[in-house]
Amino acid sequence: MNAETATFTRSLPVGEEFRAVLDDGLYSPAPQDWLIAVSDVVGSRKAIAAGRYKAVNMAGVALISALMNALETQDLPYIFGGDGAAVIISPSDRDIVADTMAKTAAWVRDDLGLELRAALVPVAAVRAEGHDVLVQATRVSEAVRNYAFRGGGLSRAEALMKAGKYAVPPAAAGSKPDLTGLSCRWSPIKPDNGKIVSIIIEPGAEAGGRFAEIAQKLLDMVGMQHPGGGSPMPQDGPSGAWPPDGLEMEARASRGERSLLAQKAALYVWTLVAWIIISAGINVGSFNAKRYREFTSLNTDYRKFQDGLRVTVSLGDSELTRLNEFLESERRAKNLRYGLCVQDSAILTCYVPSVTSDSHFHFLDGAGGGYAQAAENMKS
Repeated sequence: MNAETATFTRSLPVGEEFRAVLDDGLYSPAPQDWLIAVSDVVGSRKAIAAGRYKAVNMAGVALISALMNALETQDLPYIFGGDGAAVIISPSDRDIVADTMAKTAAWVRDDLGLELRAALVPVAAVRAEGHDVLVQATRVSEAVRNYAFRGGGLSRAEALMKAGKYAVPPAAAGSKPDLTGLSCRWSPIKPDNGKIVSIIIEPGAEAGGRFAEIAQKLLDMVGMQHPGGGSPMPQDGPSGAWPPDGLEMEARASRGERSLLAQKAALYVWTLVAWIIISAGINVGSFNAKRYREFTSLNTDYRKFQDGLRVTVSLGDSELTRLNEFLESERRAKNLRYGLCVQDSAILTCYVPSVTSDSHFHFLDGAGGGYAQAAENMKS
């Protein structure tokens, strides 16, 4: 493993609360010779409409988990977009990243039956077109940091990828990346009273310097006045069931050279043991069941920033009506463009490199289209 990507990541200033993503002064430019590893699921909305939202989300998270395993570090500036992901990396890591991306695309094709488009776009290329890649670390919990991006560079990299530029083609059939820790065992998260709402807002033509103020109002409106506020996750962690809905996909991710049948059988036993331990709150060695569930809630990325806010929250009917009125008012004033997706539940896709460490990540999206559908519903 080369150390340059992790070294840069650890040097970033850290916003101690999520609202710091609105502070331009806390962002650092990506080095000029760096690259943007970007992916998305082709036809994701059609797959989600067919009920394959778990597979779509798993394909999106797969790139992040595969790169962390390949580079042997969790210190990668990344962002999950529902049906894809982006990670910025040092040129010294280029070969291993390109190989991992090709293997991940092959695995998504062979085991999930989806097409994962991938590209490695130079930061210099997006800057030459007038965009930038600015990144900030934001603290999620004492164990985990997420990353926010400004400058339009990641969005431009996605557009170049969709145009066929800088493509990383899939590896040969049967190629697999190391997806250790990739799972989706938790049950869908359902609000007690209301809906799960995935929201994207971006600056409009007349926003000027007001976007941060508007974004602050939205965060207050959806309950994020304080750290941890507004999360659709229960504070004591999500619930699970046995066997988990995502067991087959986890078996496909973790089987290595074993047959799918053998890995599924092994996971049936292991997930039953894990379900009993976590449900009963049993501590085993250094594993603390209560702490693990609490950190699952704390380490969930229900809010993020990529050239605009992307949040998934639980809202009642009156709150949703008020939100719609606020967004429409600001849209008509050309202060923002926005997209919503309203659904009955949210889902988690998890990266758990070790159950005895607090630094496990949980990627949250709406189960009825989430961020992919919100982006499709964007109103100028």
